[in-house]
Amino acid sequence: MLRFFKIINGLITAMPTEGSSDLSVFIEQAEWIDAHEPTEEERQLITSLLSIELPKSNDVEEIETSARCFIEKTGMHVHSLFLSRSEGRHSPVTVACILQKKRLITIREGDVADFRLLRLRARKGQVHCSNVDSLLVTLLDQKVENHADTLEDIHKELEKVSYDVLESEEPDLEESISRLARLEDSNGKVRLCLMDTQRNISFLLRNLKSRSEHREALTEISHDIEALMSHTTFLFDKINFLMDSTQGFINIEQNQIIKIFSIAAVVFLPPTVIASIYGMNFKFMPELHWLGGYPFALGLMLASGFAPYFYFKRKGWL
Repeated sequence: MLRFFKIINGLITAMPTEGSSDLSVFIEQAEWIDAHEPTEEERQLITSLLSIELPKSNDVEEIETSARCFIEKTGMHVHSLFLSRSEGRHSPVTVACILQKKRLITIREGDVADFRLLRLRARKGQVHCSNVDSLLVTLLDQKVENHADTLEDIHKELEKVSYDVLESEEPDLEESISRLARLEDSNGKVRLCLMDTQRNISFLLRNLKSRSEHREALTEISHDIEALMSHTTFLFDKINFLMDSTQGFINIEQNQIIKIFSIAAVVFLPPTVIASIYGMNFKFMPELHWLGGYPFALGLMLASGFAPYFYFKRKGWL
């Protein structure tokens, strides 16, 4: 799907395409072309009109810096990781940004909330841009802000897990481990996106030297990323602490169960020995014809069972 925008009076404005079957006019006039999961026909149309080949999904997944940020005759290429959320989990999505003198082209395969938010703000007249360069800077700035919001959500959820593990009277420890695993995964993916954005910012700072009005904004974004990276480290430490604590509580519960079985085995061992002795089928046994032999054996078994129990109780092991 293709969406088109123009910069009018310093604001990003959507170009309505409803009812139009010919997109060539919009492609030539738009200053921002957002290609969301473009079809092969749409790719060929952009290629023929703009003389630029849109990268395939395999091309944008390369992790080398030289493959993610580079300049060629078609423009400045910046491949940046964005967060996509589906079914309660975050997943990174690579967005290919091609910056030309008078046009920005973004190509993405997944649904990214940052673009929905940017379109919503554009409809309300809240996205101020003087040119396409500032539009790319604005997109990265909003991306970092959304990552900060995601980290805040992770921290709030982590506080709930912390209460359940450390203060709740009847915690569900297995469920807490699952929640911690999800939070660790989300925090790791946010950190990955921040690291990738940090490389993008460094590349833009080196190659937008002639456009000094953007350097201050890029430098401020870089400082925000450094602060967020420290916060992800703090969250990792807290997650690891809670994970260790949860596993420790599970081990304590298991040890309590094993302790009960061990004590039960020790308590019932002497009566079992006595019962085994008097269960032997020997013809000559002193107590065999004794009138009080049966109650004596029962009393002896009870006494031998209660003796270790009271001993453990006195020692404070129970």
